[in-house]
Amino acid sequence: MLEMMPAGILPAMSSGLGVSEAAAGQTVTVYAIGSLAGAIPIIGATMGWPRRRLLVMALCGYVVTSLVVAVSPVFALTLVARFVAGVFAGVLWGILAGYASRLVSPEQRGRAVTIALAGTPIALALGTPAGALLAAAFDWRSTFVVMAVAAAGILVWVLAIVPDFPGQEKHERTSPLKAIRVPGILPIVLSAVVFITAHYLLYTYIASFLIPLGMGGSVSAVLLVFGAFALAGLWGTGILIDRHLRVLMLTAVLLFAAAVLVMGFVSGSPVAVFVSVAAWGFAFGGSGSVQQTALTNAAGSAVDAAQSVLVTGWNIGIAGGGALGGAVLGSAGAGALPWTTFALLIPVLAIVTGARRHAFPRPVV
Repeated sequence: MLEMMPAGILPAMSSGLGVSEAAAGQTVTVYAIGSLAGAIPIIGATMGWPRRRLLVMALCGYVVTSLVVAVSPVFALTLVARFVAGVFAGVLWGILAGYASRLVSPEQRGRAVTIALAGTPIALALGTPAGALLAAAFDWRSTFVVMAVAAAGILVWVLAIVPDFPGQEKHERTSPLKAIRVPGILPIVLSAVVFITAHYLLYTYIASFLIPLGMGGSVSAVLLVFGAFALAGLWGTGILIDRHLRVLMLTAVLLFAAAVLVMGFVSGSPVAVFVSVAAWGFAFGGSGSVQQTALTNAAGSAVDAAQSVLVTGWNIGIAGGGALGGAVLGSAGAGALPWTTFALLIPVLAIVTGARRHAFPRPVV
């Protein structure tokens, strides 16, 4: 919710801070850059720390930075606060999959990671549209106050019930550079970078895409449809992921590509837009779980270092999507966003199709 909150309130946020929508969209970009800056060095420096300590640190950071954004009078301070929030996000995402996988037996690893990552489509289904509605009813700043309160409540919950795990012993630790050399890791990271770039290029500027179509009043509804179908996609992924990981990843890429093609060709039809967004949400819902599970399976004991690389890759994609989307919006207009997204998905399909041995292996019959 905190990461993509500006996507649902972009027009109000840009007006309140006195900047363009493309500039306001960079609050997503700098968040991603913060995660880029923080994931590898912080995860690398804290591999020996208890895992819950890092989780608590990230949540404390969310509380403070959300409050700063809520009261910030100038755009520059808002960007700084979002950057720092992104640093804490890099820490969180760097440990999340490994944390979840240690709670269960190896044969349940995929489902555990899927459940842990269910927060993302839930946030897209409920949080971002709720933020848009809250901003419309009160003020966009109130959405960040709510996020600070929510993070504080989760912090108390974590301290009360979430089990802790020790960090790695010194002889067990692997550097990110060595982790990237493990067979399968590089194609997983590369495909994730480009897939996430394609997603955030369109999602960050979804309000800007809808307004010229006469659907400016439907932003919350579109986001709700996206999130609801993302939940459905996640549910299906959780059932199939431990047996059909490769098929799920290929399906996600192809379905996403088909959805943006429809959005490009028949964007004048609100029904077509809603159907396309539903397909896009379904494709995106389980994609993060598939990527994280593929990485966890391929990395073995180097999972923490590999996760920090994947988190960095994801945030390159988020930052790249926000920046590229802003450039496309400013130069070619909102109608070019689906076509640019489709072009990015072509190399993703090529990578996943070719990475059939270690990254996205064929199921063993």
